[in-house]
Amino acid sequence: MHALVTGTAGFIASHVSNLLLDHGATVHGVDAFTDYYPRPLKEANLATLTSRPGFTFTEARLEDADLAPLLDGVTHVFHFAAQAGVRRSWGRDFRHYTVNNVEVTQRLLEAVASRDIARFLYASTSSVYGDLAPIPMREDVRVQPVSPYGVTKLAGEQLCFLYHVNYGVPTVALRLFTVYGPRQRPDMAFHRFLSAAHEGGSVTLYGDGEQTRDFTYVGDVAEAARLGAVQGVPGRVYNIGGGSRVSVNEVLRLVEEIVGCPVSIDRHAQQPGDMRDTFADTSLARTELGFEPKTSLAEGLAAEYAWLKPQLGSLRPADTTR
Repeated sequence: MHALVTGTAGFIASHVSNLLLDHGATVHGVDAFTDYYPRPLKEANLATLTSRPGFTFTEARLEDADLAPLLDGVTHVFHFAAQAGVRRSWGRDFRHYTVNNVEVTQRLLEAVASRDIARFLYASTSSVYGDLAPIPMREDVRVQPVSPYGVTKLAGEQLCFLYHVNYGVPTVALRLFTVYGPRQRPDMAFHRFLSAAHEGGSVTLYGDGEQTRDFTYVGDVAEAARLGAVQGVPGRVYNIGGGSRVSVNEVLRLVEEIVGCPVSIDRHAQQPGDMRDTFADTSLARTELGFEPKTSLAEGLAAEYAWLKPQLGSLRPADTTR
């Protein structure tokens, strides 16, 4: 396998790239270092790859980069580059989502349409389902996203399908359910919860905390991506979930147990675009990809805290008085 991985310096794609290298692939990464969160954090993700044999990297914006040299000799494309975030996808910022999630995906698909590649793996999201899909969510239900972010990621899925139907591009889409683990973005919930517990601070919680999510460890997602690129049926969409439905309040209790400190909660009303519940039916991924999540929520949270803790300064968990 000679893989092109987009968004390589990001949270999930850096894990995918490392796993592909572990399995003997060569990997060429590309990333634009968008300013959604600080560049040094992305450079730290990239540093896990740069010294590894078989890895090369190009800093480029996919919306205007010359794609031909990036795709030369590539057998598999792993498209993880995207503008993330549900709450920021409203208003004037929506154009960043249409460019990075829709136009870039179309541009990549157009570039591979005339090439002989084995798979084009597209990272989608559970946000495409919205609030009307029955629980557990199946790939064949009607999808009605409730955020602009979800709309743009669903548009990317549809582009993959139409390029498969019309040009034979062997696309495979993975709907990822609430990914967490080491290298998680600082705006994401577990990163904020663990930091607040460690530092004796408070967390902002939107909603009553009884909303549920199917939390999925990043290592399991990386393995699902590898399997999808090897065994995924072209044209198909697969749910990738962690296998358990847990409320945010339950997560906060687990965070307190792992860190050994209480978390002060600043509660606010639910935000537009936030889904109430997610839970993946992963039977299709189990059957066709051989996917099985291996990491429990407690194990995964502990791993994320072990990664995050050295970055939080010298404050010890017991030193929470302020």
